[in-house]
Formats: sequence, structure tokens, C-alpha cells
Amino acid sequence: MDFNAQLDAALKRLHDEGRYRTFIDIERRRGHFPKALWNKADGSQREITVWCGNDYLGMGQHPVVLNAMHEAIDATGAGSGGTRNISGTTVYHKRLEAEIADLHRKEAALLFTSAYIANDATLSTLPKLFPGLIIYSDELNHASMIEGIRRNGGAKRIFRHNDLAHLRALLEADDPAAPKLIAFESIYSMDGDISPMKAICDIALEFGALTYLDEVHAVGMYGPRGAGVAEKLGLMGRIDIINATLAKAYGVMGGYIAASAKMVDAIRSYAPGFIFTTSLPPAVAAGAAASVHYLKTGQELRDQQQENARVLKSRLKALGLPIIDHGTHIVPVHVGDPVHCKKISDMLLEHYGIYVQPINFPTVPRGTERLRFTPSPVHAPEDIDRLVKAMDALWSHCALNRQQLSA
Repeated sequence: MDFNAQLDAALKRLHDEGRYRTFIDIERRRGHFPKALWNKADGSQREITVWCGNDYLGMGQHPVVLNAMHEAIDATGAGSGGTRNISGTTVYHKRLEAEIADLHRKEAALLFTSAYIANDATLSTLPKLFPGLIIYSDELNHASMIEGIRRNGGAKRIFRHNDLAHLRALLEADDPAAPKLIAFESIYSMDGDISPMKAICDIALEFGALTYLDEVHAVGMYGPRGAGVAEKLGLMGRIDIINATLAKAYGVMGGYIAASAKMVDAIRSYAPGFIFTTSLPPAVAAGAAASVHYLKTGQELRDQQQENARVLKSRLKALGLPIIDHGTHIVPVHVGDPVHCKKISDMLLEHYGIYVQPINFPTVPRGTERLRFTPSPVHAPEDIDRLVKAMDALWSHCALNRQQLSA
């Protein structure tokens, strides 16, 4: 077989479909976020404004986080030195897990190197703990949840997105005695919509199912202490396992689950993705713990972020741009064509110094391609003004439809 020819063909398909992805080489500068330097292919640099980052609250630049990381690296060095079972558990890891457990009002928490790994490892391990487990998964769940459920070798049922009637029908069709788990997200990041969490919890109670909630795009952002949508709605006590990240609103790196002490003990004892992975560097754990602790009282950052998102959405709507608005902090602008989506992204960067990546298939279904903006508290009014004017000009330049979508 000509392996190089096969690789060429695979890459050509992506180019032909307009969804070949490129890395943009940027340098974040301490104290200047959301400004950064773009290292162009010709060797030159240009200042840009980042509008697609997941550091939702700018905590990756916050002095509280940076000071904690400096102190930890000066005290302990760089790496953790091993897996959690073999020399990789430090005071910083334990402190972070305690902060997370307190945040979600759970008995315990367990750290992973990413929320992807936390989802994959946990969901693929649960059937070992509950033989015959059936997992009911929302069709728009994140790829990490899908992969974990796929790999676990157990039974799965996929229910239509946020469709309670379909979920109920699937549960009713299965053996009442079989162990069951409903896996869903609080905020679905591509549209920014929220799950009917209370109704799902009610259904889970009715059928004796466990609840597994991904709060990745909500932790730090919602609730009086930033524990997520479940906290905002007063439902944390009805969620059995909460998954979330330390790499978005908390601005650092890592993922976790929070649950009962027995559940966490079982997952840490059986999940290969936890057992055989080197633990987070102590400095990263220290920075994440400082960020989680700070945001338990950091309501001003949440308020400013929500206000910037509201202003951006209202101004883009006023221009007739097709905003997908479910009232959350995520601002998707529907384009509907991968070539146009990539073209607008490239022109925003090249001509306006505005960096937003196109979101194409397979992240979203074909025909729903969009630009996904993530305002932060540190985006200034002039940043929003520049973005709105650029989008207005490019929408006209590309002759795109200004008919507004319904939420």
C-alpha cells in the first residue's frame, strides 16, 4: 500500500470540504489578555485580540493563580514524579480535591489530567462497578462522553437532544431491574443551550437511575460560588457524579469528578485512565486550587462576563446577524457553510486582528457551521465595538443572509 498517497487523499478531503484546520501561532502576554501576538508564517508579528479562548474569566492571567503556581514550583520543582499511586500525590493535589469537593458539596473529588480523560475514564469504568449498566446519553454530549460510553462495552441508549419524552420512552422499554445512568451536560457549548436538568433528575428518580452531569462550560461561571448550573438551580444534591474542567473558567489545566466518597474510591481503584497516568504537576494543582477558591467569591467577574456577552449579542442581533442565543455566556454566529466560515475567520484575523476559529464538522453537524465567540470580563468596550464593526463589514462583503435565527 502507498501510505503517503492515502495520507494525501485523507488531507485533500478536508481541504475540499473547507474544513481543514490550521494552528494559529499566538503568544499570550501576561497582563495583556485578551491581547496576544500572532506569529505569522513570514516571521512577522501582529497584535491580535483573542475572541475564541476558553479562559472565560481571564483567570489564566490572575495574580492569585500565578502567585500560587510560582510558590509551588519554587517549593517542589516541576513535575509530580509519578502516578497518583506511585509518588504522584502531593499536598497540592489533596488541597485541590478538597476545594473541588467543597465547591460541589460532595464528599470527595478526583483529579484527572483533563476533563476529556475524566469523562472517558469514568464512563468506561462504571459498567465494571455496576454489571449490566445501561447508559442513556444525550445525542449532543461531548466527544469524551461518547468515547467513554462506547469503550465501556455495556449497553447504551441515545436520546434526542434535551428530549424528555424520548428519554422516558427509552427507560420504559428496558428491564426495570437493570442498573441505569443518565449522562448529560448542563450547557452545550456549541449552541450555548441548557439542559432541562430538574426534569431529568425527576425522571432519574422515577426510574432509579444515577445521574452523570458534565458541567465543563459552567463551572466558575454560574451559581453563587461558581459551582455551575446545578448550583444555580439548587440541584447539586440530586446529581450523583459531576464532571468538570480546570482549563476553562479556572484558567489552568486538568479535569475532575465530584461524587460520594465510595464512588470516587471505586473509580480511582478501577479506572485505567486514572491509575496509569502521571498526575498533574504540583504547580498546576496549586494554581487550580487558588483559582477555584478565589472564584467561590468572585461574583464580579461572572457579572462582568455576562454583561459583555449580553452587549455583544444584542449588538450583533441589531445588525441582523444570525445569533444563536440561549441566554448563556457563549455567542455562536451561524454561518452554515464551511468555506464561508473559514473565509470570514481568516479575514477577521488578517484584516482586523480579531482571532476566532471556525467551528465546522465534525464538531457541529454539516450545514450548521458557525463562529463561536467567548467574551470575557477583560474584553474592553472598544474590543466589542471593533468586533461588531468587523462582522458587519464582512457579512456584507460575503453577501451572507442577515435573517435572524430563533433561539
